[in-house]
Amino acid sequence: MADFPGFIAVETGDDDNLPLAIAWTLADGRVKHTLIQPDDGWLDDELNALGGYSLEELESLGVSPLDVIRELENDHFSATLFTAGISDDEATLSRLFDTFGMDPFVELAPAESLYPQLSPGVWSRLRGELFGELGFEPLRPEQEVQVMLMLHQRLSEAE
Repeated sequence: MADFPGFIAVETGDDDNLPLAIAWTLADGRVKHTLIQPDDGWLDDELNALGGYSLEELESLGVSPLDVIRELENDHFSATLFTAGISDDEATLSRLFDTFGMDPFVELAPAESLYPQLSPGVWSRLRGELFGELGFEPLRPEQEVQVMLMLHQRLSEAE
């Protein structure tokens, strides 16, 4: 079985750096996804910034931010992960790690950098077309990661 690059996506609330959900791929192509329980320090003025989630939903169905970090560490310590929105995901991951006084142990890179053979903007266009084809929503991290993974498979087969 082929090894796949690590793709990651983070869903944020109305406050762009409030982590609500995260998804990433494993080398075998599986996708991990979870909601994130908000840390008490994140919710001072942000109860209305939870996107489409309720606080009860995040607390009951989500996992703690520290558990998210531990799981990510188990899967991708010192790895480069590829993302569709590097600056947004970097800021959100920094907030997640800063909560525990940690520096991120993963590096993020733009997913389109995996495909130097493509002209600028082609990867983004193909990504958008695949979202439409699948009926997925770009703001949902598990769907974002699935699209990046499927697009990678298509581009790899085309070579």
